[in-house]
Amino acid sequence: MFNVCLELGLTALIAYLIGSIPTGYLIVKAKTGKDIRTIGSGSTGATNVKRVLGKNYFFIVMLLDALKGAIPPLLAKMFVTVGLSIGIAPVIAAIAVILGHSKSIFLQFKGGKSVASGVGTILALNWIVGLIIALVWGVITYTTKYVSVGSICALLISPFVMYFLGAPIAYTAYCALGAIYIVYLHRENIKRLIQGNENKVR
Repeated sequence: MFNVCLELGLTALIAYLIGSIPTGYLIVKAKTGKDIRTIGSGSTGATNVKRVLGKNYFFIVMLLDALKGAIPPLLAKMFVTVGLSIGIAPVIAAIAVILGHSKSIFLQFKGGKSVASGVGTILALNWIVGLIIALVWGVITYTTKYVSVGSICALLISPFVMYFLGAPIAYTAYCALGAIYIVYLHRENIKRLIQGNENKVR
């Protein structure tokens, strides 16, 4: 039992530290010397990076954050045998990396809204579901011109897609909890959408 707890604890710790790597913060700091937490929404994510460095860096940060999200669950699938048949270890890794991204230990527990990292975790858990979610995000964002709307809608449907494709119940539960968490992180965006003040993609 001790070995099981130790293995899962190390999985969570390593995933959290990987998630805590502040990609957007580091890139903006290196390029401009500015602290992105003092700009725009204060988020370290790709959308806020775009306000400072433009659309090319939006895609760079988004891809890096998605990769950051995918690595821990993939490593857990490969090396952690505890609860592998029901998906426990990869889900623990996915949860930890999301918490690391949104509450980075390197940035006084601040970070981004975890959308790209969240999609990365879903791609690692089930690549078909991940591609569907990414496609939904792209279509809704392009149609509405709101990144926040695309993000919220894509993550909200993720547990249903995961369930209907027959994934382990732990994966479906993770998507449901992750969707709730990401909606919570977007609470200010939701207020601005209601008030008509949310920034559109240009």
